[in-house]
Amino acid sequence: MKKNLIIFGTRPEAIKMAPLVKEFLKHQENFVTKVCITAQHREMLDQVLAFFDISPEYDLNLMKPNQNLYSLTADIITSLKPILEEFQPDYVYVHGDTTTTMAASIASFYAGAKVCHVEAGLRTFNKLSPFPEEINRSIAGRISDYHFAPTQTSKQNLLKENVSEETILVTGNTVIDALQFSAQKVNSTDFEDTQINELKTILDTNKRLILVTGHRRENHGQGFINICTALKKITLENPDTQIIYPVHLNPNVQKPVYELLKEIENIKLIDPLSYPAFVWLMDKSYLIITDSGGVQEEAPSLGKPVLVMRDTTERPEAVDAGTVVLVGTNTDKIIDETNKLLANDESYRKMSKLHNPYGDGNACKRIVEFISKL
Repeated sequence: MKKNLIIFGTRPEAIKMAPLVKEFLKHQENFVTKVCITAQHREMLDQVLAFFDISPEYDLNLMKPNQNLYSLTADIITSLKPILEEFQPDYVYVHGDTTTTMAASIASFYAGAKVCHVEAGLRTFNKLSPFPEEINRSIAGRISDYHFAPTQTSKQNLLKENVSEETILVTGNTVIDALQFSAQKVNSTDFEDTQINELKTILDTNKRLILVTGHRRENHGQGFINICTALKKITLENPDTQIIYPVHLNPNVQKPVYELLKEIENIKLIDPLSYPAFVWLMDKSYLIITDSGGVQEEAPSLGKPVLVMRDTTERPEAVDAGTVVLVGTNTDKIIDETNKLLANDESYRKMSKLHNPYGDGNACKRIVEFISKL
């Protein structure tokens, strides 16, 4: 009987690891699977756990006011020590590029467990963009014993770093597994959600919806001023559109967004959304403007073009496939690319119908089969 410990701490990790937890629990004759959360995020993480009906065996509850990377890294490593010593897992699964991922990889290596990196091999090759994620995933990749790469590009990045090919499996991204389950659930007639009901009261179904999200550190300051300037002009030039913007709670985001956009008639600024409400809103949108990594993967599966407010991306497959366009925080470029999709039906149709390079929804099955054969 193989013992698995699946560790995550933020909402994006929870979304992408939830289907893996579910898949391993289908095979309890071969695996003892336990979940440990660091709660690097708290409330947002709990919402995802409830939606996917997952009850962690271990909850470190590490989130603190004014948390910083120094204390968080140290707290994760030291808090995981007694859990790793008690459970003695054969395999520890970490995801992507968070501080939880990096610190849990180090702790698991110290404990002698085999480290399995889900969503392995993403690189921008710029250690400061995104910060600190690029270094986090590089450290996790250096420590990991098995690498579950979402795409062939990610696999090639690992091979260039001299990772042994037999330890790499191209799986597709587990976020597509999660999205397929979630989209079906939130659109079912028996699913009730307070936030979705509230969204229905503000959504103007006679207008094309542009969904906006933004939070990245590198866009704070002038970047967000440029973004807001662009959004304001887009709605003024296109009165048949409506922007709904769930605004991140960080004051560096809230201040420019509310100062520049709160009086614009066709822009609705709302509180951050739970995962199911966000999936529902993505499904109802015409196009999405974001600086999120995960949305770049999810939206193409729903047929939604994405404009990415970043200068670099560790997900070049979407750019190459044409499902996303990098616009950075350049005001004119955000406006021009948005107007092109709004005005040109052929450009929109082409972008929305392209194949999603991030998978078919069977990533977790591939991971479980791989581990079963070890």
